[in-house]
Amino acid sequence: MSKLTCYGGAGSTTGANFLLEFDNSPTSPRLRGARKILIDCGMLQGEGDTDEHNKKVFPYDASSIDVLYVTHAHIDHIGLIPKLYKEGFRGEIYSTPETKSIAGLLLEDAAKINSYDENPIYVQNDVADALNLWKTVKYHEVLDFYGIKVEFYNAGHILGSAMVKFTFPSGKTMLFTGDLGNSPSPILEDLEKIEGLDYLLIESVYGDRNHESKEERDEKFDRIVRESIERGGTLLIPAFSLERTQVLLYKLDNLFESKKVPSVPVFLDSPLAIRLTRIYERVTDLYNQKALSDMKAGDEIFKFNELKETLSVRDSKEIAGVEGAKIIIAGSGMSTAGRIVGHEERYLPDPNSTILLVGYQAHGTPGRMIEEGVKEIMINNKRVLLKARVEKIDGFSAHADSDTLVDFVSTSAKTLKKVFVAMGEPKSSIFLAQRLRDELGVEAIATEKGKSYELNL
Repeated sequence: MSKLTCYGGAGSTTGANFLLEFDNSPTSPRLRGARKILIDCGMLQGEGDTDEHNKKVFPYDASSIDVLYVTHAHIDHIGLIPKLYKEGFRGEIYSTPETKSIAGLLLEDAAKINSYDENPIYVQNDVADALNLWKTVKYHEVLDFYGIKVEFYNAGHILGSAMVKFTFPSGKTMLFTGDLGNSPSPILEDLEKIEGLDYLLIESVYGDRNHESKEERDEKFDRIVRESIERGGTLLIPAFSLERTQVLLYKLDNLFESKKVPSVPVFLDSPLAIRLTRIYERVTDLYNQKALSDMKAGDEIFKFNELKETLSVRDSKEIAGVEGAKIIIAGSGMSTAGRIVGHEERYLPDPNSTILLVGYQAHGTPGRMIEEGVKEIMINNKRVLLKARVEKIDGFSAHADSDTLVDFVSTSAKTLKKVFVAMGEPKSSIFLAQRLRDELGVEAIATEKGKSYELNL
């Protein structure tokens, strides 16, 4: 018997954690005996009491997991890996090389944040021990797990992001998408299309809506930057340190080089984003043709004269003394913590300022409240009036939208036996599952947390 259990990422956007189990396979003697494969092991973020949830003991025996495959390095897909080790996991971990490099930085940062808690989820030693189990695999390099072929495909989501495809001894296949990219990306190659799947677990962050066009996105971004500069105000951009920040740097580099906007200071106020950008600068083979052409022409696409990186807290505080128009990019992307919070406290009451939301804002986060139009918000236990302009651009999302998700599934519509829709708010997952049933005629299920689904593999 084979089954899939959704321990995280079902009924919610974050906390991806999926378990595949095999027992007494008649088709392959090598599979006989219980085998357990985990796909992603992420933190729950931005929804209710996430700390309490993330501290709970895993609902399965961590020491019984044979192997963990990681789709990409966002914390909601990797954030509990050191905790998995802490609870007894000693199997192998596989991802692309870029995912491992990025994950190392993010997990060390998470452990540092955890250290302020008197009961930390994990510590730096747990991160180091987990990384010692971590191996890397390139796209399309086939692994063998007891006769199951495992292959990573480019998901086009963030640097190194992958979909994981399993081909079983019976010849049947199952794909876990992780998060799918909003292709074409400003810098990355497009997500790959895959045909002939039998089973599919797919994300649904934007399962119920579409992004604006890439042309509209770029025109809107240019307008917002230009108008903010013309007003002499501050443009605040709460941005995820990974991918979103690098895309914004690339777009601003192009804006200033083309003289479409006047030269003003741009502050990258995130030590983590600065370190991650160094990883992006070292990569030479995962960018699309436009970005590669710019790089070959000598353009440092993540650096420009106007950019000032503020590593220290002192440098961050000195930004307030810079008069006139300026742009501040800082984490976190949902305004839950980080240096953006202090800037929001200072600039949100200023009607000449603008806050630009360029990513998904989860329920319960300050970013979601700002997006929904609150008039005031609590920051550092103070009531802060929100008089700044609020702008939002969905097109910079690194997630595929509803039409793209349906199109992705359509390539395997004739062979699919079942589609499991996950990693989205319930309304998004349910909507996408219904679209897949109505438009493609496939059996699609909006997954439920903790529920197991039998697979005929």
